[in-house]
Amino acid sequence: MATKIRLQRHGRKGYAYYHVVVADSRAPRDGRCIERLGTYNPNTNPATINLNFERALYWLEVGAQPTDTANTILSREGVLLKKHLLGGVKKGAFDNATAEKKFEAWKKEKENALNKQVEKFNSDKATEAKKRLEAEQEKSKARAAEIAKKMAEAKLAEQEAAAAETTSEETAEATEQE
Repeated sequence: MATKIRLQRHGRKGYAYYHVVVADSRAPRDGRCIERLGTYNPNTNPATINLNFERALYWLEVGAQPTDTANTILSREGVLLKKHLLGGVKKGAFDNATAEKKFEAWKKEKENALNKQVEKFNSDKATEAKKRLEAEQEKSKARAAEIAKKMAEAKLAEQEAAAAETTSEETAEATEQE
């Protein structure tokens, strides 16, 4: 039986997430699978991948063929590199300890790169929020200045009306006294 490591689509329309599965190559995309290896959620930034590393490595070693997207996911998680290093151990190119050391170095480097990406995303998000807050504060100040100007104009008009009223009263009193 030819097996494939591929993705099974789940989730709602426009918000898909995937299960990474091992399935018979003749089975439909979302049909029966042999084993579920993990999940892949492309909706987060960076994409979230939960994978059973040992089982994925086992299935690759027994001949399961990953699809293009599954191949990218396995590569990102280091399963393909580990398979490559174990092949070198089997051929006698180096020993198992050297293979583990190389894999751990790669894993640490990959983790640092991912952390930098997350930090950059968070800092960009914070900067954007700060810009939005400043723009809103400027708009609020402009609105407050406009309201203060209208209030001052209304108060001035009220004072002019009161002054006009007092002058009209004074003229009325003056005409009455004559």
